Amino acid sequence: MLSWPLRFAVAVLILASGALEAWAGDGVVRHAIAMHGTPKYPPNFDHFDYVVPDAPKGGIVKLASTGGFDSFNGFIVKGETVPGIGYIYDTLTEASADEAFTRYGLLAETMEMPEDRSWIVFNLRPEARWHDGEPVTADDVIFTFESLRKYGTPQFRFYYASVDKVEKLGPKSVKFTFKPGENRELPLIVGEMTILPKHYWDKRDVSKTTLEPPLGSGPYRIKNFEPGRWVVYERVKDYWAKDLPLKKGFHNFDEIQVDLYRDLSVQLEAFKAGAFDFRLENSAKQWATAYDLPAVHDGRLIKELLPHQRPQGMQGYAFNIRNDLFKDPRVRHALAYAFDFERSNELLFYGQYTRSRSYFDNSELAATGLPSQGELEILNPFRSRVPPEVFDKEYNPPKTDGTGRIRSNLKIAVDLLKAAGWTYEDMRLVNAETKQPFRFEILLVSPDFERITLPFAKNLSRLGIEASVRTVDVPQYIKRLETFDFDVVVFSWGQSASPGNEQRDFWGSTAAEQPGTRNVVGIEDPVIDDLIEKLIAAPDRENLVTRVRALDRVLQWSHYVIPHWHISADRIAYWNKFGRPPETPMQGVQFDTWWVDRQKIEKFGLKG
Repeated sequence: MLSWPLRFAVAVLILASGALEAWAGDGVVRHAIAMHGTPKYPPNFDHFDYVVPDAPKGGIVKLASTGGFDSFNGFIVKGETVPGIGYIYDTLTEASADEAFTRYGLLAETMEMPEDRSWIVFNLRPEARWHDGEPVTADDVIFTFESLRKYGTPQFRFYYASVDKVEKLGPKSVKFTFKPGENRELPLIVGEMTILPKHYWDKRDVSKTTLEPPLGSGPYRIKNFEPGRWVVYERVKDYWAKDLPLKKGFHNFDEIQVDLYRDLSVQLEAFKAGAFDFRLENSAKQWATAYDLPAVHDGRLIKELLPHQRPQGMQGYAFNIRNDLFKDPRVRHALAYAFDFERSNELLFYGQYTRSRSYFDNSELAATGLPSQGELEILNPFRSRVPPEVFDKEYNPPKTDGTGRIRSNLKIAVDLLKAAGWTYEDMRLVNAETKQPFRFEILLVSPDFERITLPFAKNLSRLGIEASVRTVDVPQYIKRLETFDFDVVVFSWGQSASPGNEQRDFWGSTAAEQPGTRNVVGIEDPVIDDLIEKLIAAPDRENLVTRVRALDRVLQWSHYVIPHWHISADRIAYWNKFGRPPETPMQGVQFDTWWVDRQKIEKFGLKG
């Protein structure tokens, strides 16, 4: 094998010549890694297609978030992290927004990896440095990896579980070796790592919350803040990576201020009054009714719907199957018949939403129709251990006519509940053996969900079920989720166009009892574990799609969630002070590529 200095020199020469990849020792030197296929952008690319590379710098933008914050350490379970902390850090690699899953070298100038992806070497850029002027080194990478795996949130332990060892090959070179097994995504997952400065954290405790602004290497640093209320990030004018092709056209605002609001209604009114500049609207009602303003009519405030191609994941009422009440899938299925989406969509959502039916909606990954031959080859070995409907029925959630009359649905629910061992006494649903009433709590974090959930609870009462609805503040909500202290909760699982290791954290048995994971349902199913591992090991895009669909079918027919809804577009509203690139990539709005337009500020008399 070539020595590290020689391998690094070869890598630099290859990049300079514009070659896509070439052999160096027993690995391939790369400027980028695609999950499947080849990267869209070659080594000598100038900038991403969806940016304006010479976008003007300057100006101040104000944003908003909900909740509060009591920590700048966003890598641990403890505390409520300040929004936007990612602005101050760099990662080993950076994703493009117009590809399914490709990572381009950021802190890492080149990467070396064999065809079997059993290891990867990251060769750091010599110019990469922290805000205090110190260089980013291999020691920083190793320190970060060890700290995240030891002290970080559970997702890091799941993501990095298959890393066997980490070695320092030189001051600017780190090698990650992976445990045996097919896991094509691991090199990309490791490349997503946010790198922390070892020399800074050596004098502090990385496992604890802190309100001391931490040292970073990214395009912004913390300028000022008031705990729980607001934080200001200022652009680093001599940011080391500002001229790299993958950073051209990004990070154009001189300052970004994020204000914290405890109440979404107050936040909306503040936006309409001009207190902040950009809003991603999540409420169909507000989108339909709250923006009939003079500022919208005269062009000062823009309201826009921008379609995207992101998988929509799943949002819904998630059952905690650690609770004996919800262990029987027939019970979970029955309760789904009491949720009248069509009525809510007509009366509350102004017809804006599509009912979710897949954990990967709005993408080719969603399982529709009956299983393909490829899916059957994966699923047949589990035929006696998965719901039989997986093989001969297309999953669709219960449907109504939107009139509010759902007696036929409730009758189906009653039959399912009786089959599961429930009966009626004095108009109440009780367990046939223990005589315990069917009673549970639906936990919410936003009052906006009460108008959807209260009618659901009323329909449940018609089944003899007592479902109470409780809305709590953000810290309490987070704590109860982390400790699985709930019966039913509104929850969402975002999905990428290239699912992989994160599925262990979502549905894997190991995650079921670990506080802070996203397996809030409590799934411990060896079949699902096996399907996840097959998905992770997919050798190409075609196989990945097939394996994701197989997993999707089992999740659908297990009735872990009562699906909610989705919209395949970004609803954005913003004060007309911005310029933006003409192209919106497949991943949707990229606000970090926008800039402050001085002419618009003067025209409309706005602040900026």
